[in-house]
Amino acid sequence: MMFSSNQTLVTEFVLQGFSEHPALRVPLLSCFLALYAVALTGNALIVAIVGCSAGLHSPMYFFLSNLATMDIICTSTILPKVLAGLAAQENTISYAGCMAQLFFLVWSASSELLLLSVMAFDRYVAICRPLHYSAIMSPRVCAALSGGVWGLCVLNAAVHTGLTARLSFCGPRVITHFFCEIPPLLLLSCSPTRVNSIVTVLADGFYGFTNFLLTLVSYGCIIASILRIRSAEGKRRAFSTCSSHLIVVSVYYTAVFCAYITPASSYSPERSKVAGVLYTALSPTLNPLVYTLRNAEVQRALGQLLPFPRRGTVN
Repeated sequence: MMFSSNQTLVTEFVLQGFSEHPALRVPLLSCFLALYAVALTGNALIVAIVGCSAGLHSPMYFFLSNLATMDIICTSTILPKVLAGLAAQENTISYAGCMAQLFFLVWSASSELLLLSVMAFDRYVAICRPLHYSAIMSPRVCAALSGGVWGLCVLNAAVHTGLTARLSFCGPRVITHFFCEIPPLLLLSCSPTRVNSIVTVLADGFYGFTNFLLTLVSYGCIIASILRIRSAEGKRRAFSTCSSHLIVVSVYYTAVFCAYITPASSYSPERSKVAGVLYTALSPTLNPLVYTLRNAEVQRALGQLLPFPRRGTVN
C-alpha cells in the first residue's frame, strides 16, 4: 500500500470489543468460553458422525457436514481472539491478522448463506419430487454444489479482503467491534471507499437477498406440497424433515440482515455487535443442538459413535 508523507502506517488495530461494559468482562468471558466449547464440540461431532455412519451418507447429511465445517471455521476465526481480549482487558490485532480474520469470516459467512439455500433445495426435491430425488441429488451433483459453494465464496472473500487491503488507514485505529468487519474498517479508512461500498452492496444483494428469496421459494413449494398431504401423520413426518433447517435459517438470516443489509453510513456498533454474537457464536452453537435434538437418525448415529450407557444394561 502507498501512503503520502503525512500519513502514518497503521500496523495494528484495537478491537473495542465489550470494553464499554467492564463490569460484564468476567460473565462475558465465561459465556463466550462456554459457547465456543459447545460449538466446537457439537460441530466436530456432526462432521464425525456423518463421516463414520453409513446411514447418514445422504445429500442432506453431506450438506449438514459442510455447514458444521463452516461453523467451526467461523467460530475459530472469531472467538479465540474475543476470549483473549476479555482475559487481557486489552485487545489489539495486527494489520495482517485483521485481514486474515476478515477473509475467513467473509468466506465462512457467505458459504453458510449459500449452503442454507442448497439445503433448502435438497429438502424441496426430497418432498416435492421424491421419485426423482436420487437422480437429481446424485453424489456427483452434491459434490459439484459443495465445491461450487466453497470455491465461489473463497473468491468472494478474496475480493473483499483485497479491496480492504488496498485502503489506507492513517487516522483512528479503534475498530468498534469485537472482530474485523467490513463496515467499521471502511469508516476508519482515510482513502476513498466507493468501490468497496459498491462491491459490498452487490455481494449483500447476491448472498443475502437472492439466497433468502431462493430459500423462501423452496419452502413455499415445500409447505404447499405438505398441505396437499391428506394424512396428519404424513404431514407431520414431512414437516419434521425440514423443521430443523427452517429454525437454523431463521436465526442465521435474522443476524445477517441486522449486521450487513444496511448502508455503511447507518452502521450501528451496538446493533452490529449483537448481530455478530448471533451469527459467530450463538448460531454455530445452536446448529448442532437443533439438528441432533430433533433428528432421530443423528441421535442413533451419535449413540453408536459414543459409548453412552444404554437403558436395560447392567455393568
